[in-house]
Amino acid sequence: MRTAVVRVDVDPSGELTPAQLAEGVAALRALAEHDGVVVVDNNLPAMPRGRREAELLVDNPDATDVEELKGAAIAMCAKAFSTTPVIGVVTFVSRGTDEDAHGVLAGFGLRGDITRTAGDDGYDIIEVTLRKEDMTRIPESRVHTALEASTNCEIHLRMV
Repeated sequence: MRTAVVRVDVDPSGELTPAQLAEGVAALRALAEHDGVVVVDNNLPAMPRGRREAELLVDNPDATDVEELKGAAIAMCAKAFSTTPVIGVVTFVSRGTDEDAHGVLAGFGLRGDITRTAGDDGYDIIEVTLRKEDMTRIPESRVHTALEASTNCEIHLRMV
């Protein structure tokens, strides 16, 4: 299962007081818990203006629709803080799984077959089979590097 980290600036105008931020965090936690979302404890009331960013951990096996994740996070934060929040960066926690590799491919708009084998040195080797036509618009090195970073495995790309 993939875990998205959705960041939202809950006080872009910087007008909320520490008490209002604390109340908003409590409300956000209640809303998030209802939806199975975890709110990272980053002490928003102590953060300076411009850095009051809530971080929501969303476990979702189909967490490839980033726009859907953003919309849900904005709605949740708007309700909790009574502000007009601004979406920040959306990233994914990497656990080195095949789902992570498929998520990286999806981020590039690619689909591929993934085969994992144990290497002689204890590290897995992942072979990713992609269509040549799909790779004409994306440098192979970008895909290779992103897959290595998300899986911490040796990556072999095969074009068919």
